[in-house]
Amino acid sequence: MPQDKIPHSILFCCDHNAIRSPMAEGMMKKFYGRSAYVQSAGVKNDMEIDGFSIAVCEEIGVHLSNHRSRSFEEMQDWGDDLGGFDLIVALSPASQRLALEMTRVFHLDVEYWPIMDPTGLAESREAKLAVYRKTRDQIRAKMIERFGAPEA
Repeated sequence: MPQDKIPHSILFCCDHNAIRSPMAEGMMKKFYGRSAYVQSAGVKNDMEIDGFSIAVCEEIGVHLSNHRSRSFEEMQDWGDDLGGFDLIVALSPASQRLALEMTRVFHLDVEYWPIMDPTGLAESREAKLAVYRKTRDQIRAKMIERFGAPEA
């Protein structure tokens, strides 16, 4: 896989850093190894990692159970400067707006990937798992389209 397709550092973001962006962070690390420094954040940090996200990612060998949700604000408090990322991938409209607002003085790319939020879209456990798998698979398809075939 051509390494020039993968930026040196990538931040995935969504609304709560509990479903979509942790999935993307985990898959990026699993599929592309050490090609890039990868983190994720949310507009808000008011939720823990979602159990259905953990379950559907485990199915493909991506482990999210140790993920700790954090916000853009917390990232900056912990010393992760948004301007230090080469690419920010926003997975929700709210995170795209905030990423653009917070990085307007930096020279970096902000991409928007319209990924479905699976929250509240199904009733039964099996139906919820199916919806979360669809979200996971949307992220994986966009990742492969953008960065090429995975290493693993």
